[in-house]
Amino acid sequence: MAAAPAVPLLINLGGSLLGFAATLALIPAFKDRFLAARLFGEDLNKASRRPVPEAQGVISGAVFLIILFCFIPVPFLRCFVEEQCAAFPHDEFVELIGSLLAICCMIFLGFADDVLNLRWRHKLLLPTMASLPLLMVYFTNFGNTTIVVPKPFRLLLGMHLDLGILYYVYMGMLAVFCTNAINILAGINGIEAGQSLVIAASIIVFNMVELNGDYRDDHIFSLYFMIPFFFTTLGLFYHNWYPSRVFVGDTFCYFAGMTFAVVGILGHFSKTMLLFFIPQVLNFIYSLPQLFHVIPCPRHRLPRLNPSTGKLEMSYSKFKTKSLSALGTNILKAVKFLHIVDVRSGTDEDGEYTECNNMTLINLVIKLIGPTHERNLTLLLLLIQVLGSTIAFSIRYQLVRLFYDV
Repeated sequence: MAAAPAVPLLINLGGSLLGFAATLALIPAFKDRFLAARLFGEDLNKASRRPVPEAQGVISGAVFLIILFCFIPVPFLRCFVEEQCAAFPHDEFVELIGSLLAICCMIFLGFADDVLNLRWRHKLLLPTMASLPLLMVYFTNFGNTTIVVPKPFRLLLGMHLDLGILYYVYMGMLAVFCTNAINILAGINGIEAGQSLVIAASIIVFNMVELNGDYRDDHIFSLYFMIPFFFTTLGLFYHNWYPSRVFVGDTFCYFAGMTFAVVGILGHFSKTMLLFFIPQVLNFIYSLPQLFHVIPCPRHRLPRLNPSTGKLEMSYSKFKTKSLSALGTNILKAVKFLHIVDVRSGTDEDGEYTECNNMTLINLVIKLIGPTHERNLTLLLLLIQVLGSTIAFSIRYQLVRLFYDV
């Protein structure tokens, strides 16, 4: 990157502020077009079931792409003056273009999911396909698959370990995880855009702290993506906040996840980035029995509204007790013993059915604090996300000494 990044970063910030204003204006302007195209849904947690435009992540994603398309020449402005450019940095240019290609593919595939309502197995395949340009850029520009082994394992594995193709498998799985982790922690107003805002802000702070370090160029590259993402998402969050006037859709979840994967992989801080996903990791682990259908998983796992109180309560999955496998039965016994899932046996007259709350972090929070208003629930979950980032910074700058030489 350029020797003095201040000018490109300021131009990036200026474009991002314009993107924030554009996102704020374009979402209500296109509302009727989405309704006319029947791209809308009902807010299941509201008493009035008015149509709400879906897939609005495609608007914030399009604004994000326009900002960065216009920004492409800016980091290389010095090369327009021959005396200041010994050789054009083709590797940096390919890195920027390849990243935009991966994000653009993910926005397109996410919008296809919102329109065609694809199955979950397709949701795992789409990020894998969209990550291929990203992996090719890494292969051609870096190709390094050697990792530093944590201290506790060095006697067994040595100081360094070459993972070979397994490192590319890891990066592909990272892209799949980032996109779907945001998608499964969803269902209440403002949560998808809100958690993405907190993660993006955490990455921006981390990048700013590391600008004086050895990997300055990598963090400048990350800021080029994170600043526009933060401001375009902020515009979307304004319209998605309770009571939501639009839904972000799977388009936004895929767009956000791939953007995080891009900066984590090509910015060479994928482990740190995963630390900012602590709530998403916990939600994923808690959801595993239902995600793998060991416990029956309904289509919608969002909390349910109690019309008499106006508060959200846990939603439940109901199934025949005998239909559970031995593994499912043992898992239910374990989570019931740990008091992290509400299990109700014999819920019908014949005693043949069992109910358990849907295994999401949102339902777990309701179980711990009791029924609560949707706005307060979103605020609490965003506070958990902030707490997760605080823990992430503590691990990155304090506990890391237990595992690596810093």
